[in-house]
Amino acid sequence: MRIIIAAVGRARQGPERALYDHFAARVQPTPELREVEEKKPLEAAERMRREGERLLAQVPDGAFVVALDEGGKTLSSRHFADHLQAALNDGHRDLVFIIGGADGLDGVVLEAANLVLAFGPQTWPHMLVRGMLAEQLYRAQSILQGHPYHRD
Repeated sequence: MRIIIAAVGRARQGPERALYDHFAARVQPTPELREVEEKKPLEAAERMRREGERLLAQVPDGAFVVALDEGGKTLSSRHFADHLQAALNDGHRDLVFIIGGADGLDGVVLEAANLVLAFGPQTWPHMLVRGMLAEQLYRAQSILQGHPYHRD
């Protein structure tokens, strides 16, 4: 299974990027980070629409799509792992996680997603979410392999 993380913005060197790199390197296969951005100064709704188009353009046909949004479902790490395993069992070759920009995701992206996931009710900086996602991918993989990284 190929894992793609489609995210708005360019990650620069710093602690958020280091966190992402640390955990992404542990995930097999290593997630492919695809960054998109809208450079034109636009009103928030139009910027979200254009970002959404660019994000959805990163999704291969037949992929299982997970949109990260504060209004999504909150799952335990074990249930997150179960969702990943189910996507694999259903024959999806690609697993795509979508992370929006500062204003969130356009409704079209949320509608296209197979799962809308939240990392709790708080709002997180979108650059930090990349690291949090990479850690949860590694944790899910550890759970599915019976590795002791995840403890109940």
